[in-house]
Amino acid sequence: MTTTASHHLSPAFPGRAPWGTASALRAWQQGALDRYLETQPRDFLAVATPGAGKTTFALTLASWLLHHHVVQQVTVVAPTEHLKKQWAEAAARIGIRLDPDYSAGPLSKDYHGVAVTYAGVGVRPMLHRNRCEQRKTLVILDEIHHAGDSKSWGEACLEAFDPATRRLALTGTPFRSDTNPIPFVAYEEGNDGIRRSSADYTYGYGNALGDGVVRPVIFLSYSGNMRWRTKAGDEIAARLGEPMTKDAISQAWRTALDARGDWMPNVLRAADQRLTEVRKGIPDAGGLVIAADQDSARAYAKLIREITGTKATVVLSDDTGASKRIDEFAASNDRWMVAVRMVSEGVDVPRLAVGVYATTISTPLFFAQAVGRFVRSRRRGETASVFLPTIPYLLGFANEMEVERDHVLDKPKKQGEEDPYADSEKEMEEANKQEDEDTGDEEQMSFEALESDAVFDRVLYDGAEFGMQAHPGSEEEQDYLGIPGLLEPDQVQMLLQKRQSRQIAHSRRKPDSEADLLELPADRRPVVSHKELLELRKSLNTMVGAYVHQSGKPHGVIHTELRRVCGGPPSAEATAGQLRERIKKVQEWATRMR
Repeated sequence: MTTTASHHLSPAFPGRAPWGTASALRAWQQGALDRYLETQPRDFLAVATPGAGKTTFALTLASWLLHHHVVQQVTVVAPTEHLKKQWAEAAARIGIRLDPDYSAGPLSKDYHGVAVTYAGVGVRPMLHRNRCEQRKTLVILDEIHHAGDSKSWGEACLEAFDPATRRLALTGTPFRSDTNPIPFVAYEEGNDGIRRSSADYTYGYGNALGDGVVRPVIFLSYSGNMRWRTKAGDEIAARLGEPMTKDAISQAWRTALDARGDWMPNVLRAADQRLTEVRKGIPDAGGLVIAADQDSARAYAKLIREITGTKATVVLSDDTGASKRIDEFAASNDRWMVAVRMVSEGVDVPRLAVGVYATTISTPLFFAQAVGRFVRSRRRGETASVFLPTIPYLLGFANEMEVERDHVLDKPKKQGEEDPYADSEKEMEEANKQEDEDTGDEEQMSFEALESDAVFDRVLYDGAEFGMQAHPGSEEEQDYLGIPGLLEPDQVQMLLQKRQSRQIAHSRRKPDSEADLLELPADRRPVVSHKELLELRKSLNTMVGAYVHQSGKPHGVIHTELRRVCGGPPSAEATAGQLRERIKKVQEWATRMR
């Protein structure tokens, strides 16, 4: 079966089809549809990276099932009020009328079904069960991992939709930080005895990037010196990215995000410069700052006004006009939006191209959702840029963009091993609650940010690291902020390599006083021949490559872990001694694993 898609538009593209889909379904959408129609199963799980077009696929399938009388009505379950309305609008464009305001009672004959939230199903599961029992129903469970957000939601979904004729589950992030089973998802036990979710069709970020369906993401990481006061009155100073305790990382991170310091203004200024460059090729490109709480969001908006001279759109989840503000920003040419939780997975503003990750949420699920806001491609060659603090977990997530993960029910942990993916869902919930809580709580009283500064640290792209530490506004930083916004992925890689080579050569000619400005230790200066350093880097990369096959971890994650354990700058800047230490360390890891 081949289905034209000129009228099957995702909520991401109101009024026009995305690049490459004007006359037909994307290859993955057609492949998923064919896979479904081969067996027509009762349950089907489609995993597709954010921005790939899950909505288009689902509505095309719904249209086919309705047309062939396999089902008589459709129920869409979405995570948020905003999303259920987007689903209703998208469905209406292909002739499927869904009521997004349905709450109870008989449904008007004008509608083909309803769009509801997981929370709504949790309140009245029997209402939806009765609807499924009365008529043959297709249930579309959007971002189904949310059905495991609480035990009550999962149980409600099972109770409500067990009688459904067909169930289509969709997600871009099938993993969760806890071990709550996701309803209607099959789990298979691997050779290691661990049960993992099993998708019927998977279309990952790597495949989507190769097809030009999503944008490549350039991560720009900023370090800096932080100083804060503890509840006991002790003043602590640390540098982002340096080895420290978990509590110290958290406090240094919060110090960086304090709008009263220098880190946030410098990073926002750099992000705005990047947005200006991107707009040369994408005139309507927009930026999004993802804030931790309402006070921070308002403070960042004020900084943006001071930096740019223009007002930023502020979106808060308790604002009754939040959805309208998002829609207005999406349709406008405004530069910046600041949001707390409203802009989560599925909320589509396709012109977003530059992001600032200014929240302390450190779960892979939230990170993937956040970055997913910037990857929707509208034309070939678009790139996305996301600014990050130099936090080990975040750098690891950034380096693992192309890694496809399934939801794991059983999570054994090796003794002495720290797993960032083992964070409990409670941490995620607590982080999300920050927006609604008064900032004068006990935790806030036990901590006081004193001062911060920002240093451009590095660029992460396609699992590799580029760049050398530089002050904001320096020529070195401008080299990376000025990368064109319209480039093919291989052109981005080549340009980053050229910039790094030029900076390394330039750094060797710098006077000591200029190097001292960055407070770099003397042993960072070259003390061996260029040829020897190249051989050491080659040896390190060879060892890391071998360990990749052993451990299953991406190259970038291993390099980041080596820097965390051994200290020092990226490999391109490391001394011979630092490179030898990393080679020795990765050899130790490989020996232990054998």
